[in-house]
Amino acid sequence: MPLPQINFFDKDTDSTMYDRYVTSHTIISDLEIARNHFKSNARKKMTTYFNYPSPALQEELSKIANAIVAPGKGILAADESTSTIGKRFSDIGVENTEDNRRLYRQLLFSSDQVVSENISGVILFHETLYQKADDGTPFVELLKQKNIIPGIKVDKGVVPLFGSEDECTTQGLDDLAQRCAQYKADGCHFAKWRCVLKIKRNTPSYQSILENANVLARYASICQANRIVPIVEPEVLPDGEHDLERAQKVTETVLAAVYKALNDHHVYLEGTLLKPNMVTAGQSCPTKYTAQDIARATVTALNRTVPAAVAGITFLSGGQSEEEASVNLDAINKFNGKKPWPLTFSYGRALQASVLRAWGGKPDNVKTAQDELIKRAKANGLAAKGLYEAGSVIGSAADKGLFIKDHNY
Repeated sequence: MPLPQINFFDKDTDSTMYDRYVTSHTIISDLEIARNHFKSNARKKMTTYFNYPSPALQEELSKIANAIVAPGKGILAADESTSTIGKRFSDIGVENTEDNRRLYRQLLFSSDQVVSENISGVILFHETLYQKADDGTPFVELLKQKNIIPGIKVDKGVVPLFGSEDECTTQGLDDLAQRCAQYKADGCHFAKWRCVLKIKRNTPSYQSILENANVLARYASICQANRIVPIVEPEVLPDGEHDLERAQKVTETVLAAVYKALNDHHVYLEGTLLKPNMVTAGQSCPTKYTAQDIARATVTALNRTVPAAVAGITFLSGGQSEEEASVNLDAINKFNGKKPWPLTFSYGRALQASVLRAWGGKPDNVKTAQDELIKRAKANGLAAKGLYEAGSVIGSAADKGLFIKDHNY
């Protein structure tokens, strides 16, 4: 209501009273403005306002995500960096040249059509995306011919997190939107971004958990804006002496933070995939756990933290041997508990160890190496349905330990 006129003083002769009048009038006016503004905006709920992706974009993203986690299918992670593939080649006596990298990826992607019964998508490294087979066919086309969806690794590696205890974050956000737009135009329909968390006495710290969760959320949002399905990968490394219970609690804490961040960034969950570690004890833990123990801890952690809206979960192998990765995935799918998402694989080393050993860089061994890939893909396809029989698939490196300390791609 308007203030009454006050005319019992003169502003020139009684400046103190005038100042008090102006001040009180200003305060009351400001309060009225604020109250009216609050009333007019109360129905808008501005603190939670955002736009969902368009119905067309939602449909495109969910279709891609659901195709990747179709029953009995999973992902071949062939996105090793130049330095990482060099280490793999060194183990088999192959020189790390661009053409040898091309020949090896050609071996993988030109495998018999039957491989597509269990491989729905392949994660590529930037270099690989633009390489071609001997006959000039781009690798992306080789995959499309088999109805395999091309994907791309988009992070630029881990960097130290200042002020932490040897923890890290992941870089690559600055130009991600432009790169995603180009990758989509070049035939990639999903992407992967890896963050790394370490279990030690004082880690992972709140700083590290929060930072990596927000980085993953920002990445996922940028991908979806460019019609690319984001695979969210918060990997809790298996290094250390921690037991299964500590690994489970850390995994739950990390995943809870990740999904809070994804919610904060309005990420469309039905158009995302999660690539987590299985819950396993540290590599140096003296207690040995069964596949059923790992399955129980893993499914429990996921149920406590991952919304049912998520399109699917594609586990990383985390240094397990080929056989361990298949057996544990099978146990997870056999576990008698709530599992509202498809639970499948996104394996690199656990799909390629036998392939590399069989190939050895020799052209005459290509077919034998491709057969190894098909066998292991089939084993994991069965495991994704809870139908794998332990030991039923024998590979040239099936039981070889694949753990790498402080693993960095």
